[in-house]
Amino acid sequence: MNQDPAKFSLSNFLAQETSDPLEPPPRFTHWMRQATFAVELYEPELLAGADARTTIDYNGRPRSVINLCSYNYLGLANHPEVIAAAQAALKTHGLGACGSPMLSGMTDLHRELERQVAKFLGREDAMLFNSGFGGALGTISGLLRKNDVAILDNRSHLSLRDGAALSRCRADKFEHNDAASLDKALARKQGRRQLVVMEGIYSMDGDFGDLPALLDIAESHGASVFVDEAHSMLACGTNGRGAAEKFDVEDRIPLVYGTFSKAFGALGGFVAGPKETLRYLRFYAHPYVYSCALPPVVVAAILKALEIGMREPELRKKLWENADYFHAQLRNIGVDTGRSTTYIMPLVIGDRERMYRLGHELRRRGLWVAPVDYPAVPENKICFRACVTAKHTRADLDEALNILDDTLKADSKIKETTFRLRCKMSELAVRMTS
Repeated sequence: MNQDPAKFSLSNFLAQETSDPLEPPPRFTHWMRQATFAVELYEPELLAGADARTTIDYNGRPRSVINLCSYNYLGLANHPEVIAAAQAALKTHGLGACGSPMLSGMTDLHRELERQVAKFLGREDAMLFNSGFGGALGTISGLLRKNDVAILDNRSHLSLRDGAALSRCRADKFEHNDAASLDKALARKQGRRQLVVMEGIYSMDGDFGDLPALLDIAESHGASVFVDEAHSMLACGTNGRGAAEKFDVEDRIPLVYGTFSKAFGALGGFVAGPKETLRYLRFYAHPYVYSCALPPVVVAAILKALEIGMREPELRKKLWENADYFHAQLRNIGVDTGRSTTYIMPLVIGDRERMYRLGHELRRRGLWVAPVDYPAVPENKICFRACVTAKHTRADLDEALNILDDTLKADSKIKETTFRLRCKMSELAVRMTS
């Protein structure tokens, strides 16, 4: 394959090319070698914590960067009380749970976190997963059966889509946040049990799910609803109970899903709702039954993070002040942030080769943003994803904006110069042949 590697993506290498399923496609291996410049931006190595300013390995050297890659929305991953709680649990409970929650991995700390999450959300019960992805997958696949129907927003996270696939149910999609499209999708599958799957905040677009309008449609068809609050939990709403609280629809959503890997600053996931529903899920959610429970040291840290998130609403206030400021300034310098209205902001580039070139230049200048390529986003929406946090200072954000502005302007000048040079060369070629 001698074509320009920038014209290819992960979607091009799914077909069988070898007789051995353990051997990667040769075209993929060749592409990775050709695209080393782009690949170097992935799996970056942190040399410090996930703080607002951190250090990464770049080209084999430590590089101090402003961190716009982290989900540490409230700064709780680095909070001294959270670290102290983890250290205390390490002494009393050791490192790992060393067993499935069903058989031997459940501790008093796990039970306390279940109680506190249920109390926080005003639900009867909660259950914990050792992975946010696995928890969403396990909840969807554990609830749905072959003759059921999952109706998913077409921007739904892969964990939700994989959960529907694993359940072997029938799946359909509706256009992103489009109530009319959901209405048509539900009408197509009348007569079956239906579950509408949506999110509080969409992780790539950075916009809220239109929960009130979509709930109206789901209820009109008698369909159940599942809301994934992974990116909104603890960071949205007056009390931090997510997008459902923000839009005042909590009492219309019987089952709520969230993760501990974003605003809580840890890892894992949870689902909260009716006790009988969760009792059923404990036996049918495979990632819960067949994998190790969360480490007690992490559970203790999450308990403290939840306590801080409830008692310090000023962290959420600061997060949203930073998000609003950064949005406004990005607009001022002409950066397209798509549909984003939250602290997650796509910086739309729209061109793969340019995105990777700019990614290296931004890191060289001290700004760390995440490159997002197709198929994670549509090809015309290839972007950087930037996440602001409550711990970014105004100086951090202004410096990040200056770096972005300077880099984008310099790149535009290069593009303009290159274009003019090509035009002149084309004119010269025409003259020489005429």
